[in-house]
Amino acid sequence: MGGVTETCTERVTWQRSAQILVLSVLVSATGAMVVAYHAPGAAAQTAAPKPDELRTLYVTPLEIAEGKRVAEASCAGCHGVDGISTIPSVPHLAGQRPAYLFLELKAYQSGVRGERAMQGAVKKYLNDDALINVSAYYASLDPAQPGSTAPAAAIDPVEIGKAAAASCAGCHGEHGVSKIPGMPNLVGLDPKYLVTAMKEYQSGQRKDDMMKSLLTAVSDADLNNLALYYALQKAERAQTPSLGDPTKGKAAATTCVGCHGQQDSGGSAVNPSLAGQDAEYLAAATRAYREGLRSDETMKAPVAGLGDDIIRDISAFYANQQPQQPNVRKPLTTEEWAQRCDRCHGVNGNSTNPRFPALAAQHPEYLEKVLKAYRTRARRSPEMAAMSDGLSDEDIKNLAAHYARQKARAVVFVPLPTR
Repeated sequence: MGGVTETCTERVTWQRSAQILVLSVLVSATGAMVVAYHAPGAAAQTAAPKPDELRTLYVTPLEIAEGKRVAEASCAGCHGVDGISTIPSVPHLAGQRPAYLFLELKAYQSGVRGERAMQGAVKKYLNDDALINVSAYYASLDPAQPGSTAPAAAIDPVEIGKAAAASCAGCHGEHGVSKIPGMPNLVGLDPKYLVTAMKEYQSGQRKDDMMKSLLTAVSDADLNNLALYYALQKAERAQTPSLGDPTKGKAAATTCVGCHGQQDSGGSAVNPSLAGQDAEYLAAATRAYREGLRSDETMKAPVAGLGDDIIRDISAFYANQQPQQPNVRKPLTTEEWAQRCDRCHGVNGNSTNPRFPALAAQHPEYLEKVLKAYRTRARRSPEMAAMSDGLSDEDIKNLAAHYARQKARAVVFVPLPTR
């Protein structure tokens, strides 16, 4: 590594050209990560301008001292002079990656980031030099120690849903495939639709005293787990007879196609899949819409003129179709999510890229707040929006706790000799 040993403890400046290649990372005897870069030529170094955020890696001891003065005046009240925040919703800055800190401060200064407290702290009079110096100062400090957050209990929503489904099997069949005429299949349904249907039983919008009593005490989280479990089961036709004429039913079902799809088409969060559903249940539900016992404006007109025979034929037609598997994946575990996060933020949240933030040993409350802000687009980043869209509140909580427990490591950036 060009003469850099594992006892290196100082932050040293490094040269940059048009391209920078990370060659290696090691952990020094002091626990700091030493990141070696190769700058491929002196001519390129002279020609390529240094972006402002990378100037944070060139600072001198005098500039770091000036950064401390800025921190004492503008940042210490919330983040601490030592960069260790005592406020759970406010992040630690000690040992954070310097270019990242500079870019975030510029975002606050320009109004891209909208928190008033931070906009006030980086008032217009703080020029780029001051922001560079304070970023480098906080990056030069020893990072926070891991929090005492206890490891989150492993929560598998599918297993929770499976346990809840045990009380449903008597009527709806094992794994949600009905064997009792009049009892609906629960497989092959979009989980959002199934949750909506269960909530309608809870509220009394769907009239069924037994279902209401069974679901009254079930939380929204458990409804979601139950629906997820059934969505992941193999989609099969109900193992019940259908008494109508499927051929006549196919011709009469043209009024249903617009919402429920062609033959074995899958359902949606609004409209259920009918393929493979128990025929007697379908007929009873259709009659309930026709007679106003179920209230749905989109169903009212299509079924108003249907006689019992036609309803029976349509139900037989759909009951004989093969249901499709809903487009639902088993949720990732915390470890699997963390592996994705580590691709940018470094192993165990210790970033080796000066532009990407370290997550290790950060306040879990702060990490939760930030992930939710990315998910709602209150904080903007195309990459983070794509990542956070798939996270549930439970995933966010577990990820935040995971990174809060990791050991944070400072980074020493050093250049390899030019060739």
